[in-house]
Amino acid sequence: MTATTAAMNPAHRLLWLMQLASPALPVGGFSYSEGMEAAVEHGLVTDETSAQLWLIDQLHLVQARSEFPVVAQAMKAWRTHNNAALQQLNDWVIQTRETFEMRLQTEQMGRSLLIWLRNHQAADEADMLFCESLPPTWPLVFALALNTHAVDAHEGLLTCAFAWAENMVQAAIKSVPLGQLSGQRMLSALSAEIPLAVAQALSVPDNQQQSFNPRLAILSARHETQYSRLFRS
Repeated sequence: MTATTAAMNPAHRLLWLMQLASPALPVGGFSYSEGMEAAVEHGLVTDETSAQLWLIDQLHLVQARSEFPVVAQAMKAWRTHNNAALQQLNDWVIQTRETFEMRLQTEQMGRSLLIWLRNHQAADEADMLFCESLPPTWPLVFALALNTHAVDAHEGLLTCAFAWAENMVQAAIKSVPLGQLSGQRMLSALSAEIPLAVAQALSVPDNQQQSFNPRLAILSARHETQYSRLFRS
């Protein structure tokens, strides 16, 4: 089945979204904690309650203001093949990664997802070649993946948000550490917050996304030289 055929098949589109949201997607998301491990090291996260609050804050203060709006804008730009807008969004993502490990994550996961898309022959070849030339960041390639199956922005951001939440819950389970039942309670709490975060992201005007979280940037910088660690961020 081609991507064009799949785009007209609601069941296949739903399964495509589930595949993109799965932690089994081979992009290396499991290897990043996005500051969670450093927060544990410095005593900011110590148990299930503090881990849940940390992730809910990160969802609303970071993802809903930065990553998710970029995904939504990139989806629109991919649909119209607006390479200038895509270049601008990609540059913004790179320029707002405040530490080496933050930039490593978005570039490594972006490249890995692009390889996965090429293996599936899902995206237009010209789009993939343009992506490779950037170099691609995670939000831009995720938006391209969503567009291959005619996903709308709301569906796309829900998928992106749940993928992020599941990876972050797994990071909390490993770094605090916590049990699987704690992880499921945290994932349910995040799922209840995701619709609000997505609505917030969709309300952000083009080129008005923002990236400002000094505590996270400081923790990320400290994590780069942390003596013992499980994660790359």
